[in-house]
Amino acid sequence: MKKSLLLMTCICFLSVTYLKADTGKPSPFIHKYVAEEWMKSKEGVWEGLKDKKTYWYKLDKDAKLWWSTNGKKWAAVEDGMWADKDGKWLKIGDGKLWWSADKGANWGEVPEWKWEGPKGHWYKFDKDWSLWVAKSE
Repeated sequence: MKKSLLLMTCICFLSVTYLKADTGKPSPFIHKYVAEEWMKSKEGVWEGLKDKKTYWYKLDKDAKLWWSTNGKKWAAVEDGMWADKDGKWLKIGDGKLWWSADKGANWGEVPEWKWEGPKGHWYKFDKDWSLWVAKSE
């Protein structure tokens, strides 16, 4: 009886934890919430990190990566990589978006081609490499 009661209490707690509150926002126990309002980026520019410094990044028509410190003067990124908010390296290769959490030792395709920038904006590419942006709440 005690085991059943304990199990039922745990199930109820977990169920309540993952339900959305009346505000429409998820429970604080759920990790990062991404707004579902994606807007196509007019400039096609996103923020990323490299060597703990924030840079602006963009792709050219061939999906080659460029960076800038001021948004005016651009240079090609020779290794083609940038880092997201959590320090995972991202790169484009074989027509896909890849990331690595171990400094490039292993790579996996980025789910939904979506990542979080250093200032809380979410970015994603569509199949044509157009950039979309959403703010986290």
